[in-house]
Formats: sequence, structure tokens, C-alpha cells
Amino acid sequence: MIINFILNGEARTLDAAPDRRAVDVLREDCGLTGTKEGCGAGECGACTILVDGEPRLSCLMLAAQLTDRKITTIEGMAAPDAVHPLQEAFIRHGAVQCGFCTPGMILAASALLAGNPRPTRSDIREGLSGNLCRCTGYQKIVDAVAAASRREEST
Repeated sequence: MIINFILNGEARTLDAAPDRRAVDVLREDCGLTGTKEGCGAGECGACTILVDGEPRLSCLMLAAQLTDRKITTIEGMAAPDAVHPLQEAFIRHGAVQCGFCTPGMILAASALLAGNPRPTRSDIREGLSGNLCRCTGYQKIVDAVAAASRREEST
């Protein structure tokens, strides 16, 4: 099946079996290994991508579901010469340890901030509740998202 979609701002056309998982298409066919597969069952959030601006679990999506959609992966978050403010906040607040969950966390946080630019700490925890981290205990992640939201207010 020919699949046409926008990937990180660029038009893409791929020939892929419609029943292949989106996570596999992104990682194997597009070479975007920032999208991680943790559980393969939609439980951990490591494979989170943005589909038309909304967080989606790419391990539960089929390649055919990418058709005519705007897809953003972690590789599409930053400008070529700078990190995204969320990435910067994660680094500054020590919210990255092993880094496996980080791409999904940052994409989920980006969608949260797009819909709620001034979230409370409770809002942040709820917005990230579908993303699991086994290293940080979440406090530093919540701190990073809160700091990123304050930075966006000041710019």
C-alpha cells in the first residue's frame, strides 16, 4: 500500500503493508529510532508520537492509519540548530536518566502544553499518566514540564 503523510514537516510516500505497525514503519523504514518500543501493548507510552497534534501510541497504530496525517516524532521537535524548550527543560531539571521514556514523555508533554499552556502540577501528572518511567520517579519530569510552561509564558 502506498502511504502518503507528513513526517516532521516533510511530505513522505512509503510503500508498506497496511497492517504493519506504525512504530516499525517509523523506526525501520524511516530510520527514526527516537520512537521507542517498550511494551508493544500500549501500556508504557515509550512509542508516543503526535498524530495531527494529538499523542498516539504508535505500537497500536497500523501503517495505513498514517495516511494523510501529520506525524511528529521526537526528531521533529527541535530546530536543526537548537533543542526544543521541553528538551532543554528535561536536561536542566535532570528528568532524563536512561532516556528510554524521554521521547514519549516530551511528545506527550508537548501535546499537553499545546492544549493547556499553564498546567498545574496535577494537570501535568494527569497529562503524562500514559507514559511510564522506571528511573526518575516522575518528580523531575513534572518539574521540567512546569518549567517549560513558565518559559513559554515569558517568550
